[in-house]
Amino acid sequence: MRNKGISALICAALTAGAAVVATAAPAAARTGAQTGPQRAAAADIRDRLEKIPGMTVVSVADKEGHPLYSLTYRQPVDHRRPHGATFTQRLTLWHKATDKPTVLYTSGYTLASRTTALTTLIDANQVSLEHRYFEESRPSGAPGRDWTKMTVEQEAADEHRITRALRTIEKGKWLGTGASKGGMTATYHERFYPDDLDAVVAFVAPNDANNKDDTGYERFFRTVGTQECRDALNAVQREMLVRRDALLPKFEADAKAKGQTFHETLGTTDRAYEFAVLDQVWNFWQSGTAADCPTVPDAKKATDDELYDWSKGHGLSVYHDAELGANGTGPYYRQAATQLGWADLKFTHLKGVRHYPDIYQPNSVLPAAMRGTYNNRTIADVDRWVKTRGQRMMFIYGQNDPWSAEQFTPSHRDSYKYVVPGANHGASIAKLPEPQQSEVIATIKRWANVK
Repeated sequence: MRNKGISALICAALTAGAAVVATAAPAAARTGAQTGPQRAAAADIRDRLEKIPGMTVVSVADKEGHPLYSLTYRQPVDHRRPHGATFTQRLTLWHKATDKPTVLYTSGYTLASRTTALTTLIDANQVSLEHRYFEESRPSGAPGRDWTKMTVEQEAADEHRITRALRTIEKGKWLGTGASKGGMTATYHERFYPDDLDAVVAFVAPNDANNKDDTGYERFFRTVGTQECRDALNAVQREMLVRRDALLPKFEADAKAKGQTFHETLGTTDRAYEFAVLDQVWNFWQSGTAADCPTVPDAKKATDDELYDWSKGHGLSVYHDAELGANGTGPYYRQAATQLGWADLKFTHLKGVRHYPDIYQPNSVLPAAMRGTYNNRTIADVDRWVKTRGQRMMFIYGQNDPWSAEQFTPSHRDSYKYVVPGANHGASIAKLPEPQQSEVIATIKRWANVK
């Protein structure tokens, strides 16, 4: 999993699956101001929230006629030692009615503010959660520098405690959702606490169950799009390294102008340049479509400026210190290095032009104090559980999304998987063809117990 990938993942976590169908919002949701009874109900919910041990109401705002509570919740840093160090986890509750369904949403990163597709579809309450160790949901002092507590199991326990606390208020069905890393996080929650949620809908959730086997990713890059497009992209990627002496100064000038440094993570501009080039084709397919293929320049005929400028707009990204440490996307890379895994691509078409053959892995972009050792036990366990015991789980992937190359396989226990033809990392229900789109909507509404 790569840095530009992670930047786009953050974006995808906020947008993938956002559109369901083009329907108007319910009248109550469109109302701009609360009525007297609504204000009284909001005050009652606030009072009930404040009575939950460890819960703090930070503020209350109006969102489409319903209260939006900004909250913090006190969590153990280590759930195996609940009386030890604690931290506060940020979340929001958009409350409509206690008998409506509730959507539990995490981007897998920082606290997201958007309304999810599921919330709109089933006119639900929504709980949005910031993942532990991201932004403000990070322990202070020494516990905040102890990255051994940044794990799938610990975050699932965070979500378990929040879900159980808020289910004392929100009495309808609860559905978990998220896109990309958020979809992974919702799946992990379901595996370790299967009684918390009534269903899970995960968008473009990667599943690297065997980190030593990247044949799924290799197969993807051998088959995605047309041969002509694949050859053109590979040629541009190779030429970017062939012309390293001419193009690296451009990369360095851009980095200097933006104040970007590399000494704490990748080490040098040359290493940062190569890492960015290695990610180009991945990012092209993650965020683009086959319709972008005609824009790929002829690698041999393009000038240095044409090659570099096109690449900057189509996948070349800068992996620099400010974005990769504890206050940026570093917590994700820590998880990738220790549990989630990554795509260790062979890049056979780049033979002879790479300087750093072992650079394409998450520890390369982490400060030394955040690096870790990989263990696939947890992710392999989740993979087996989803296949055999998961219930009411739905996975939606994009056909042309590299992150969708390794997928979860749902069980036969009222669980389903759909692949959106031609879609990238922004695959959504709205992009599914019929009759799949109607099937998905009917299943979700049945799970939520709404008409």
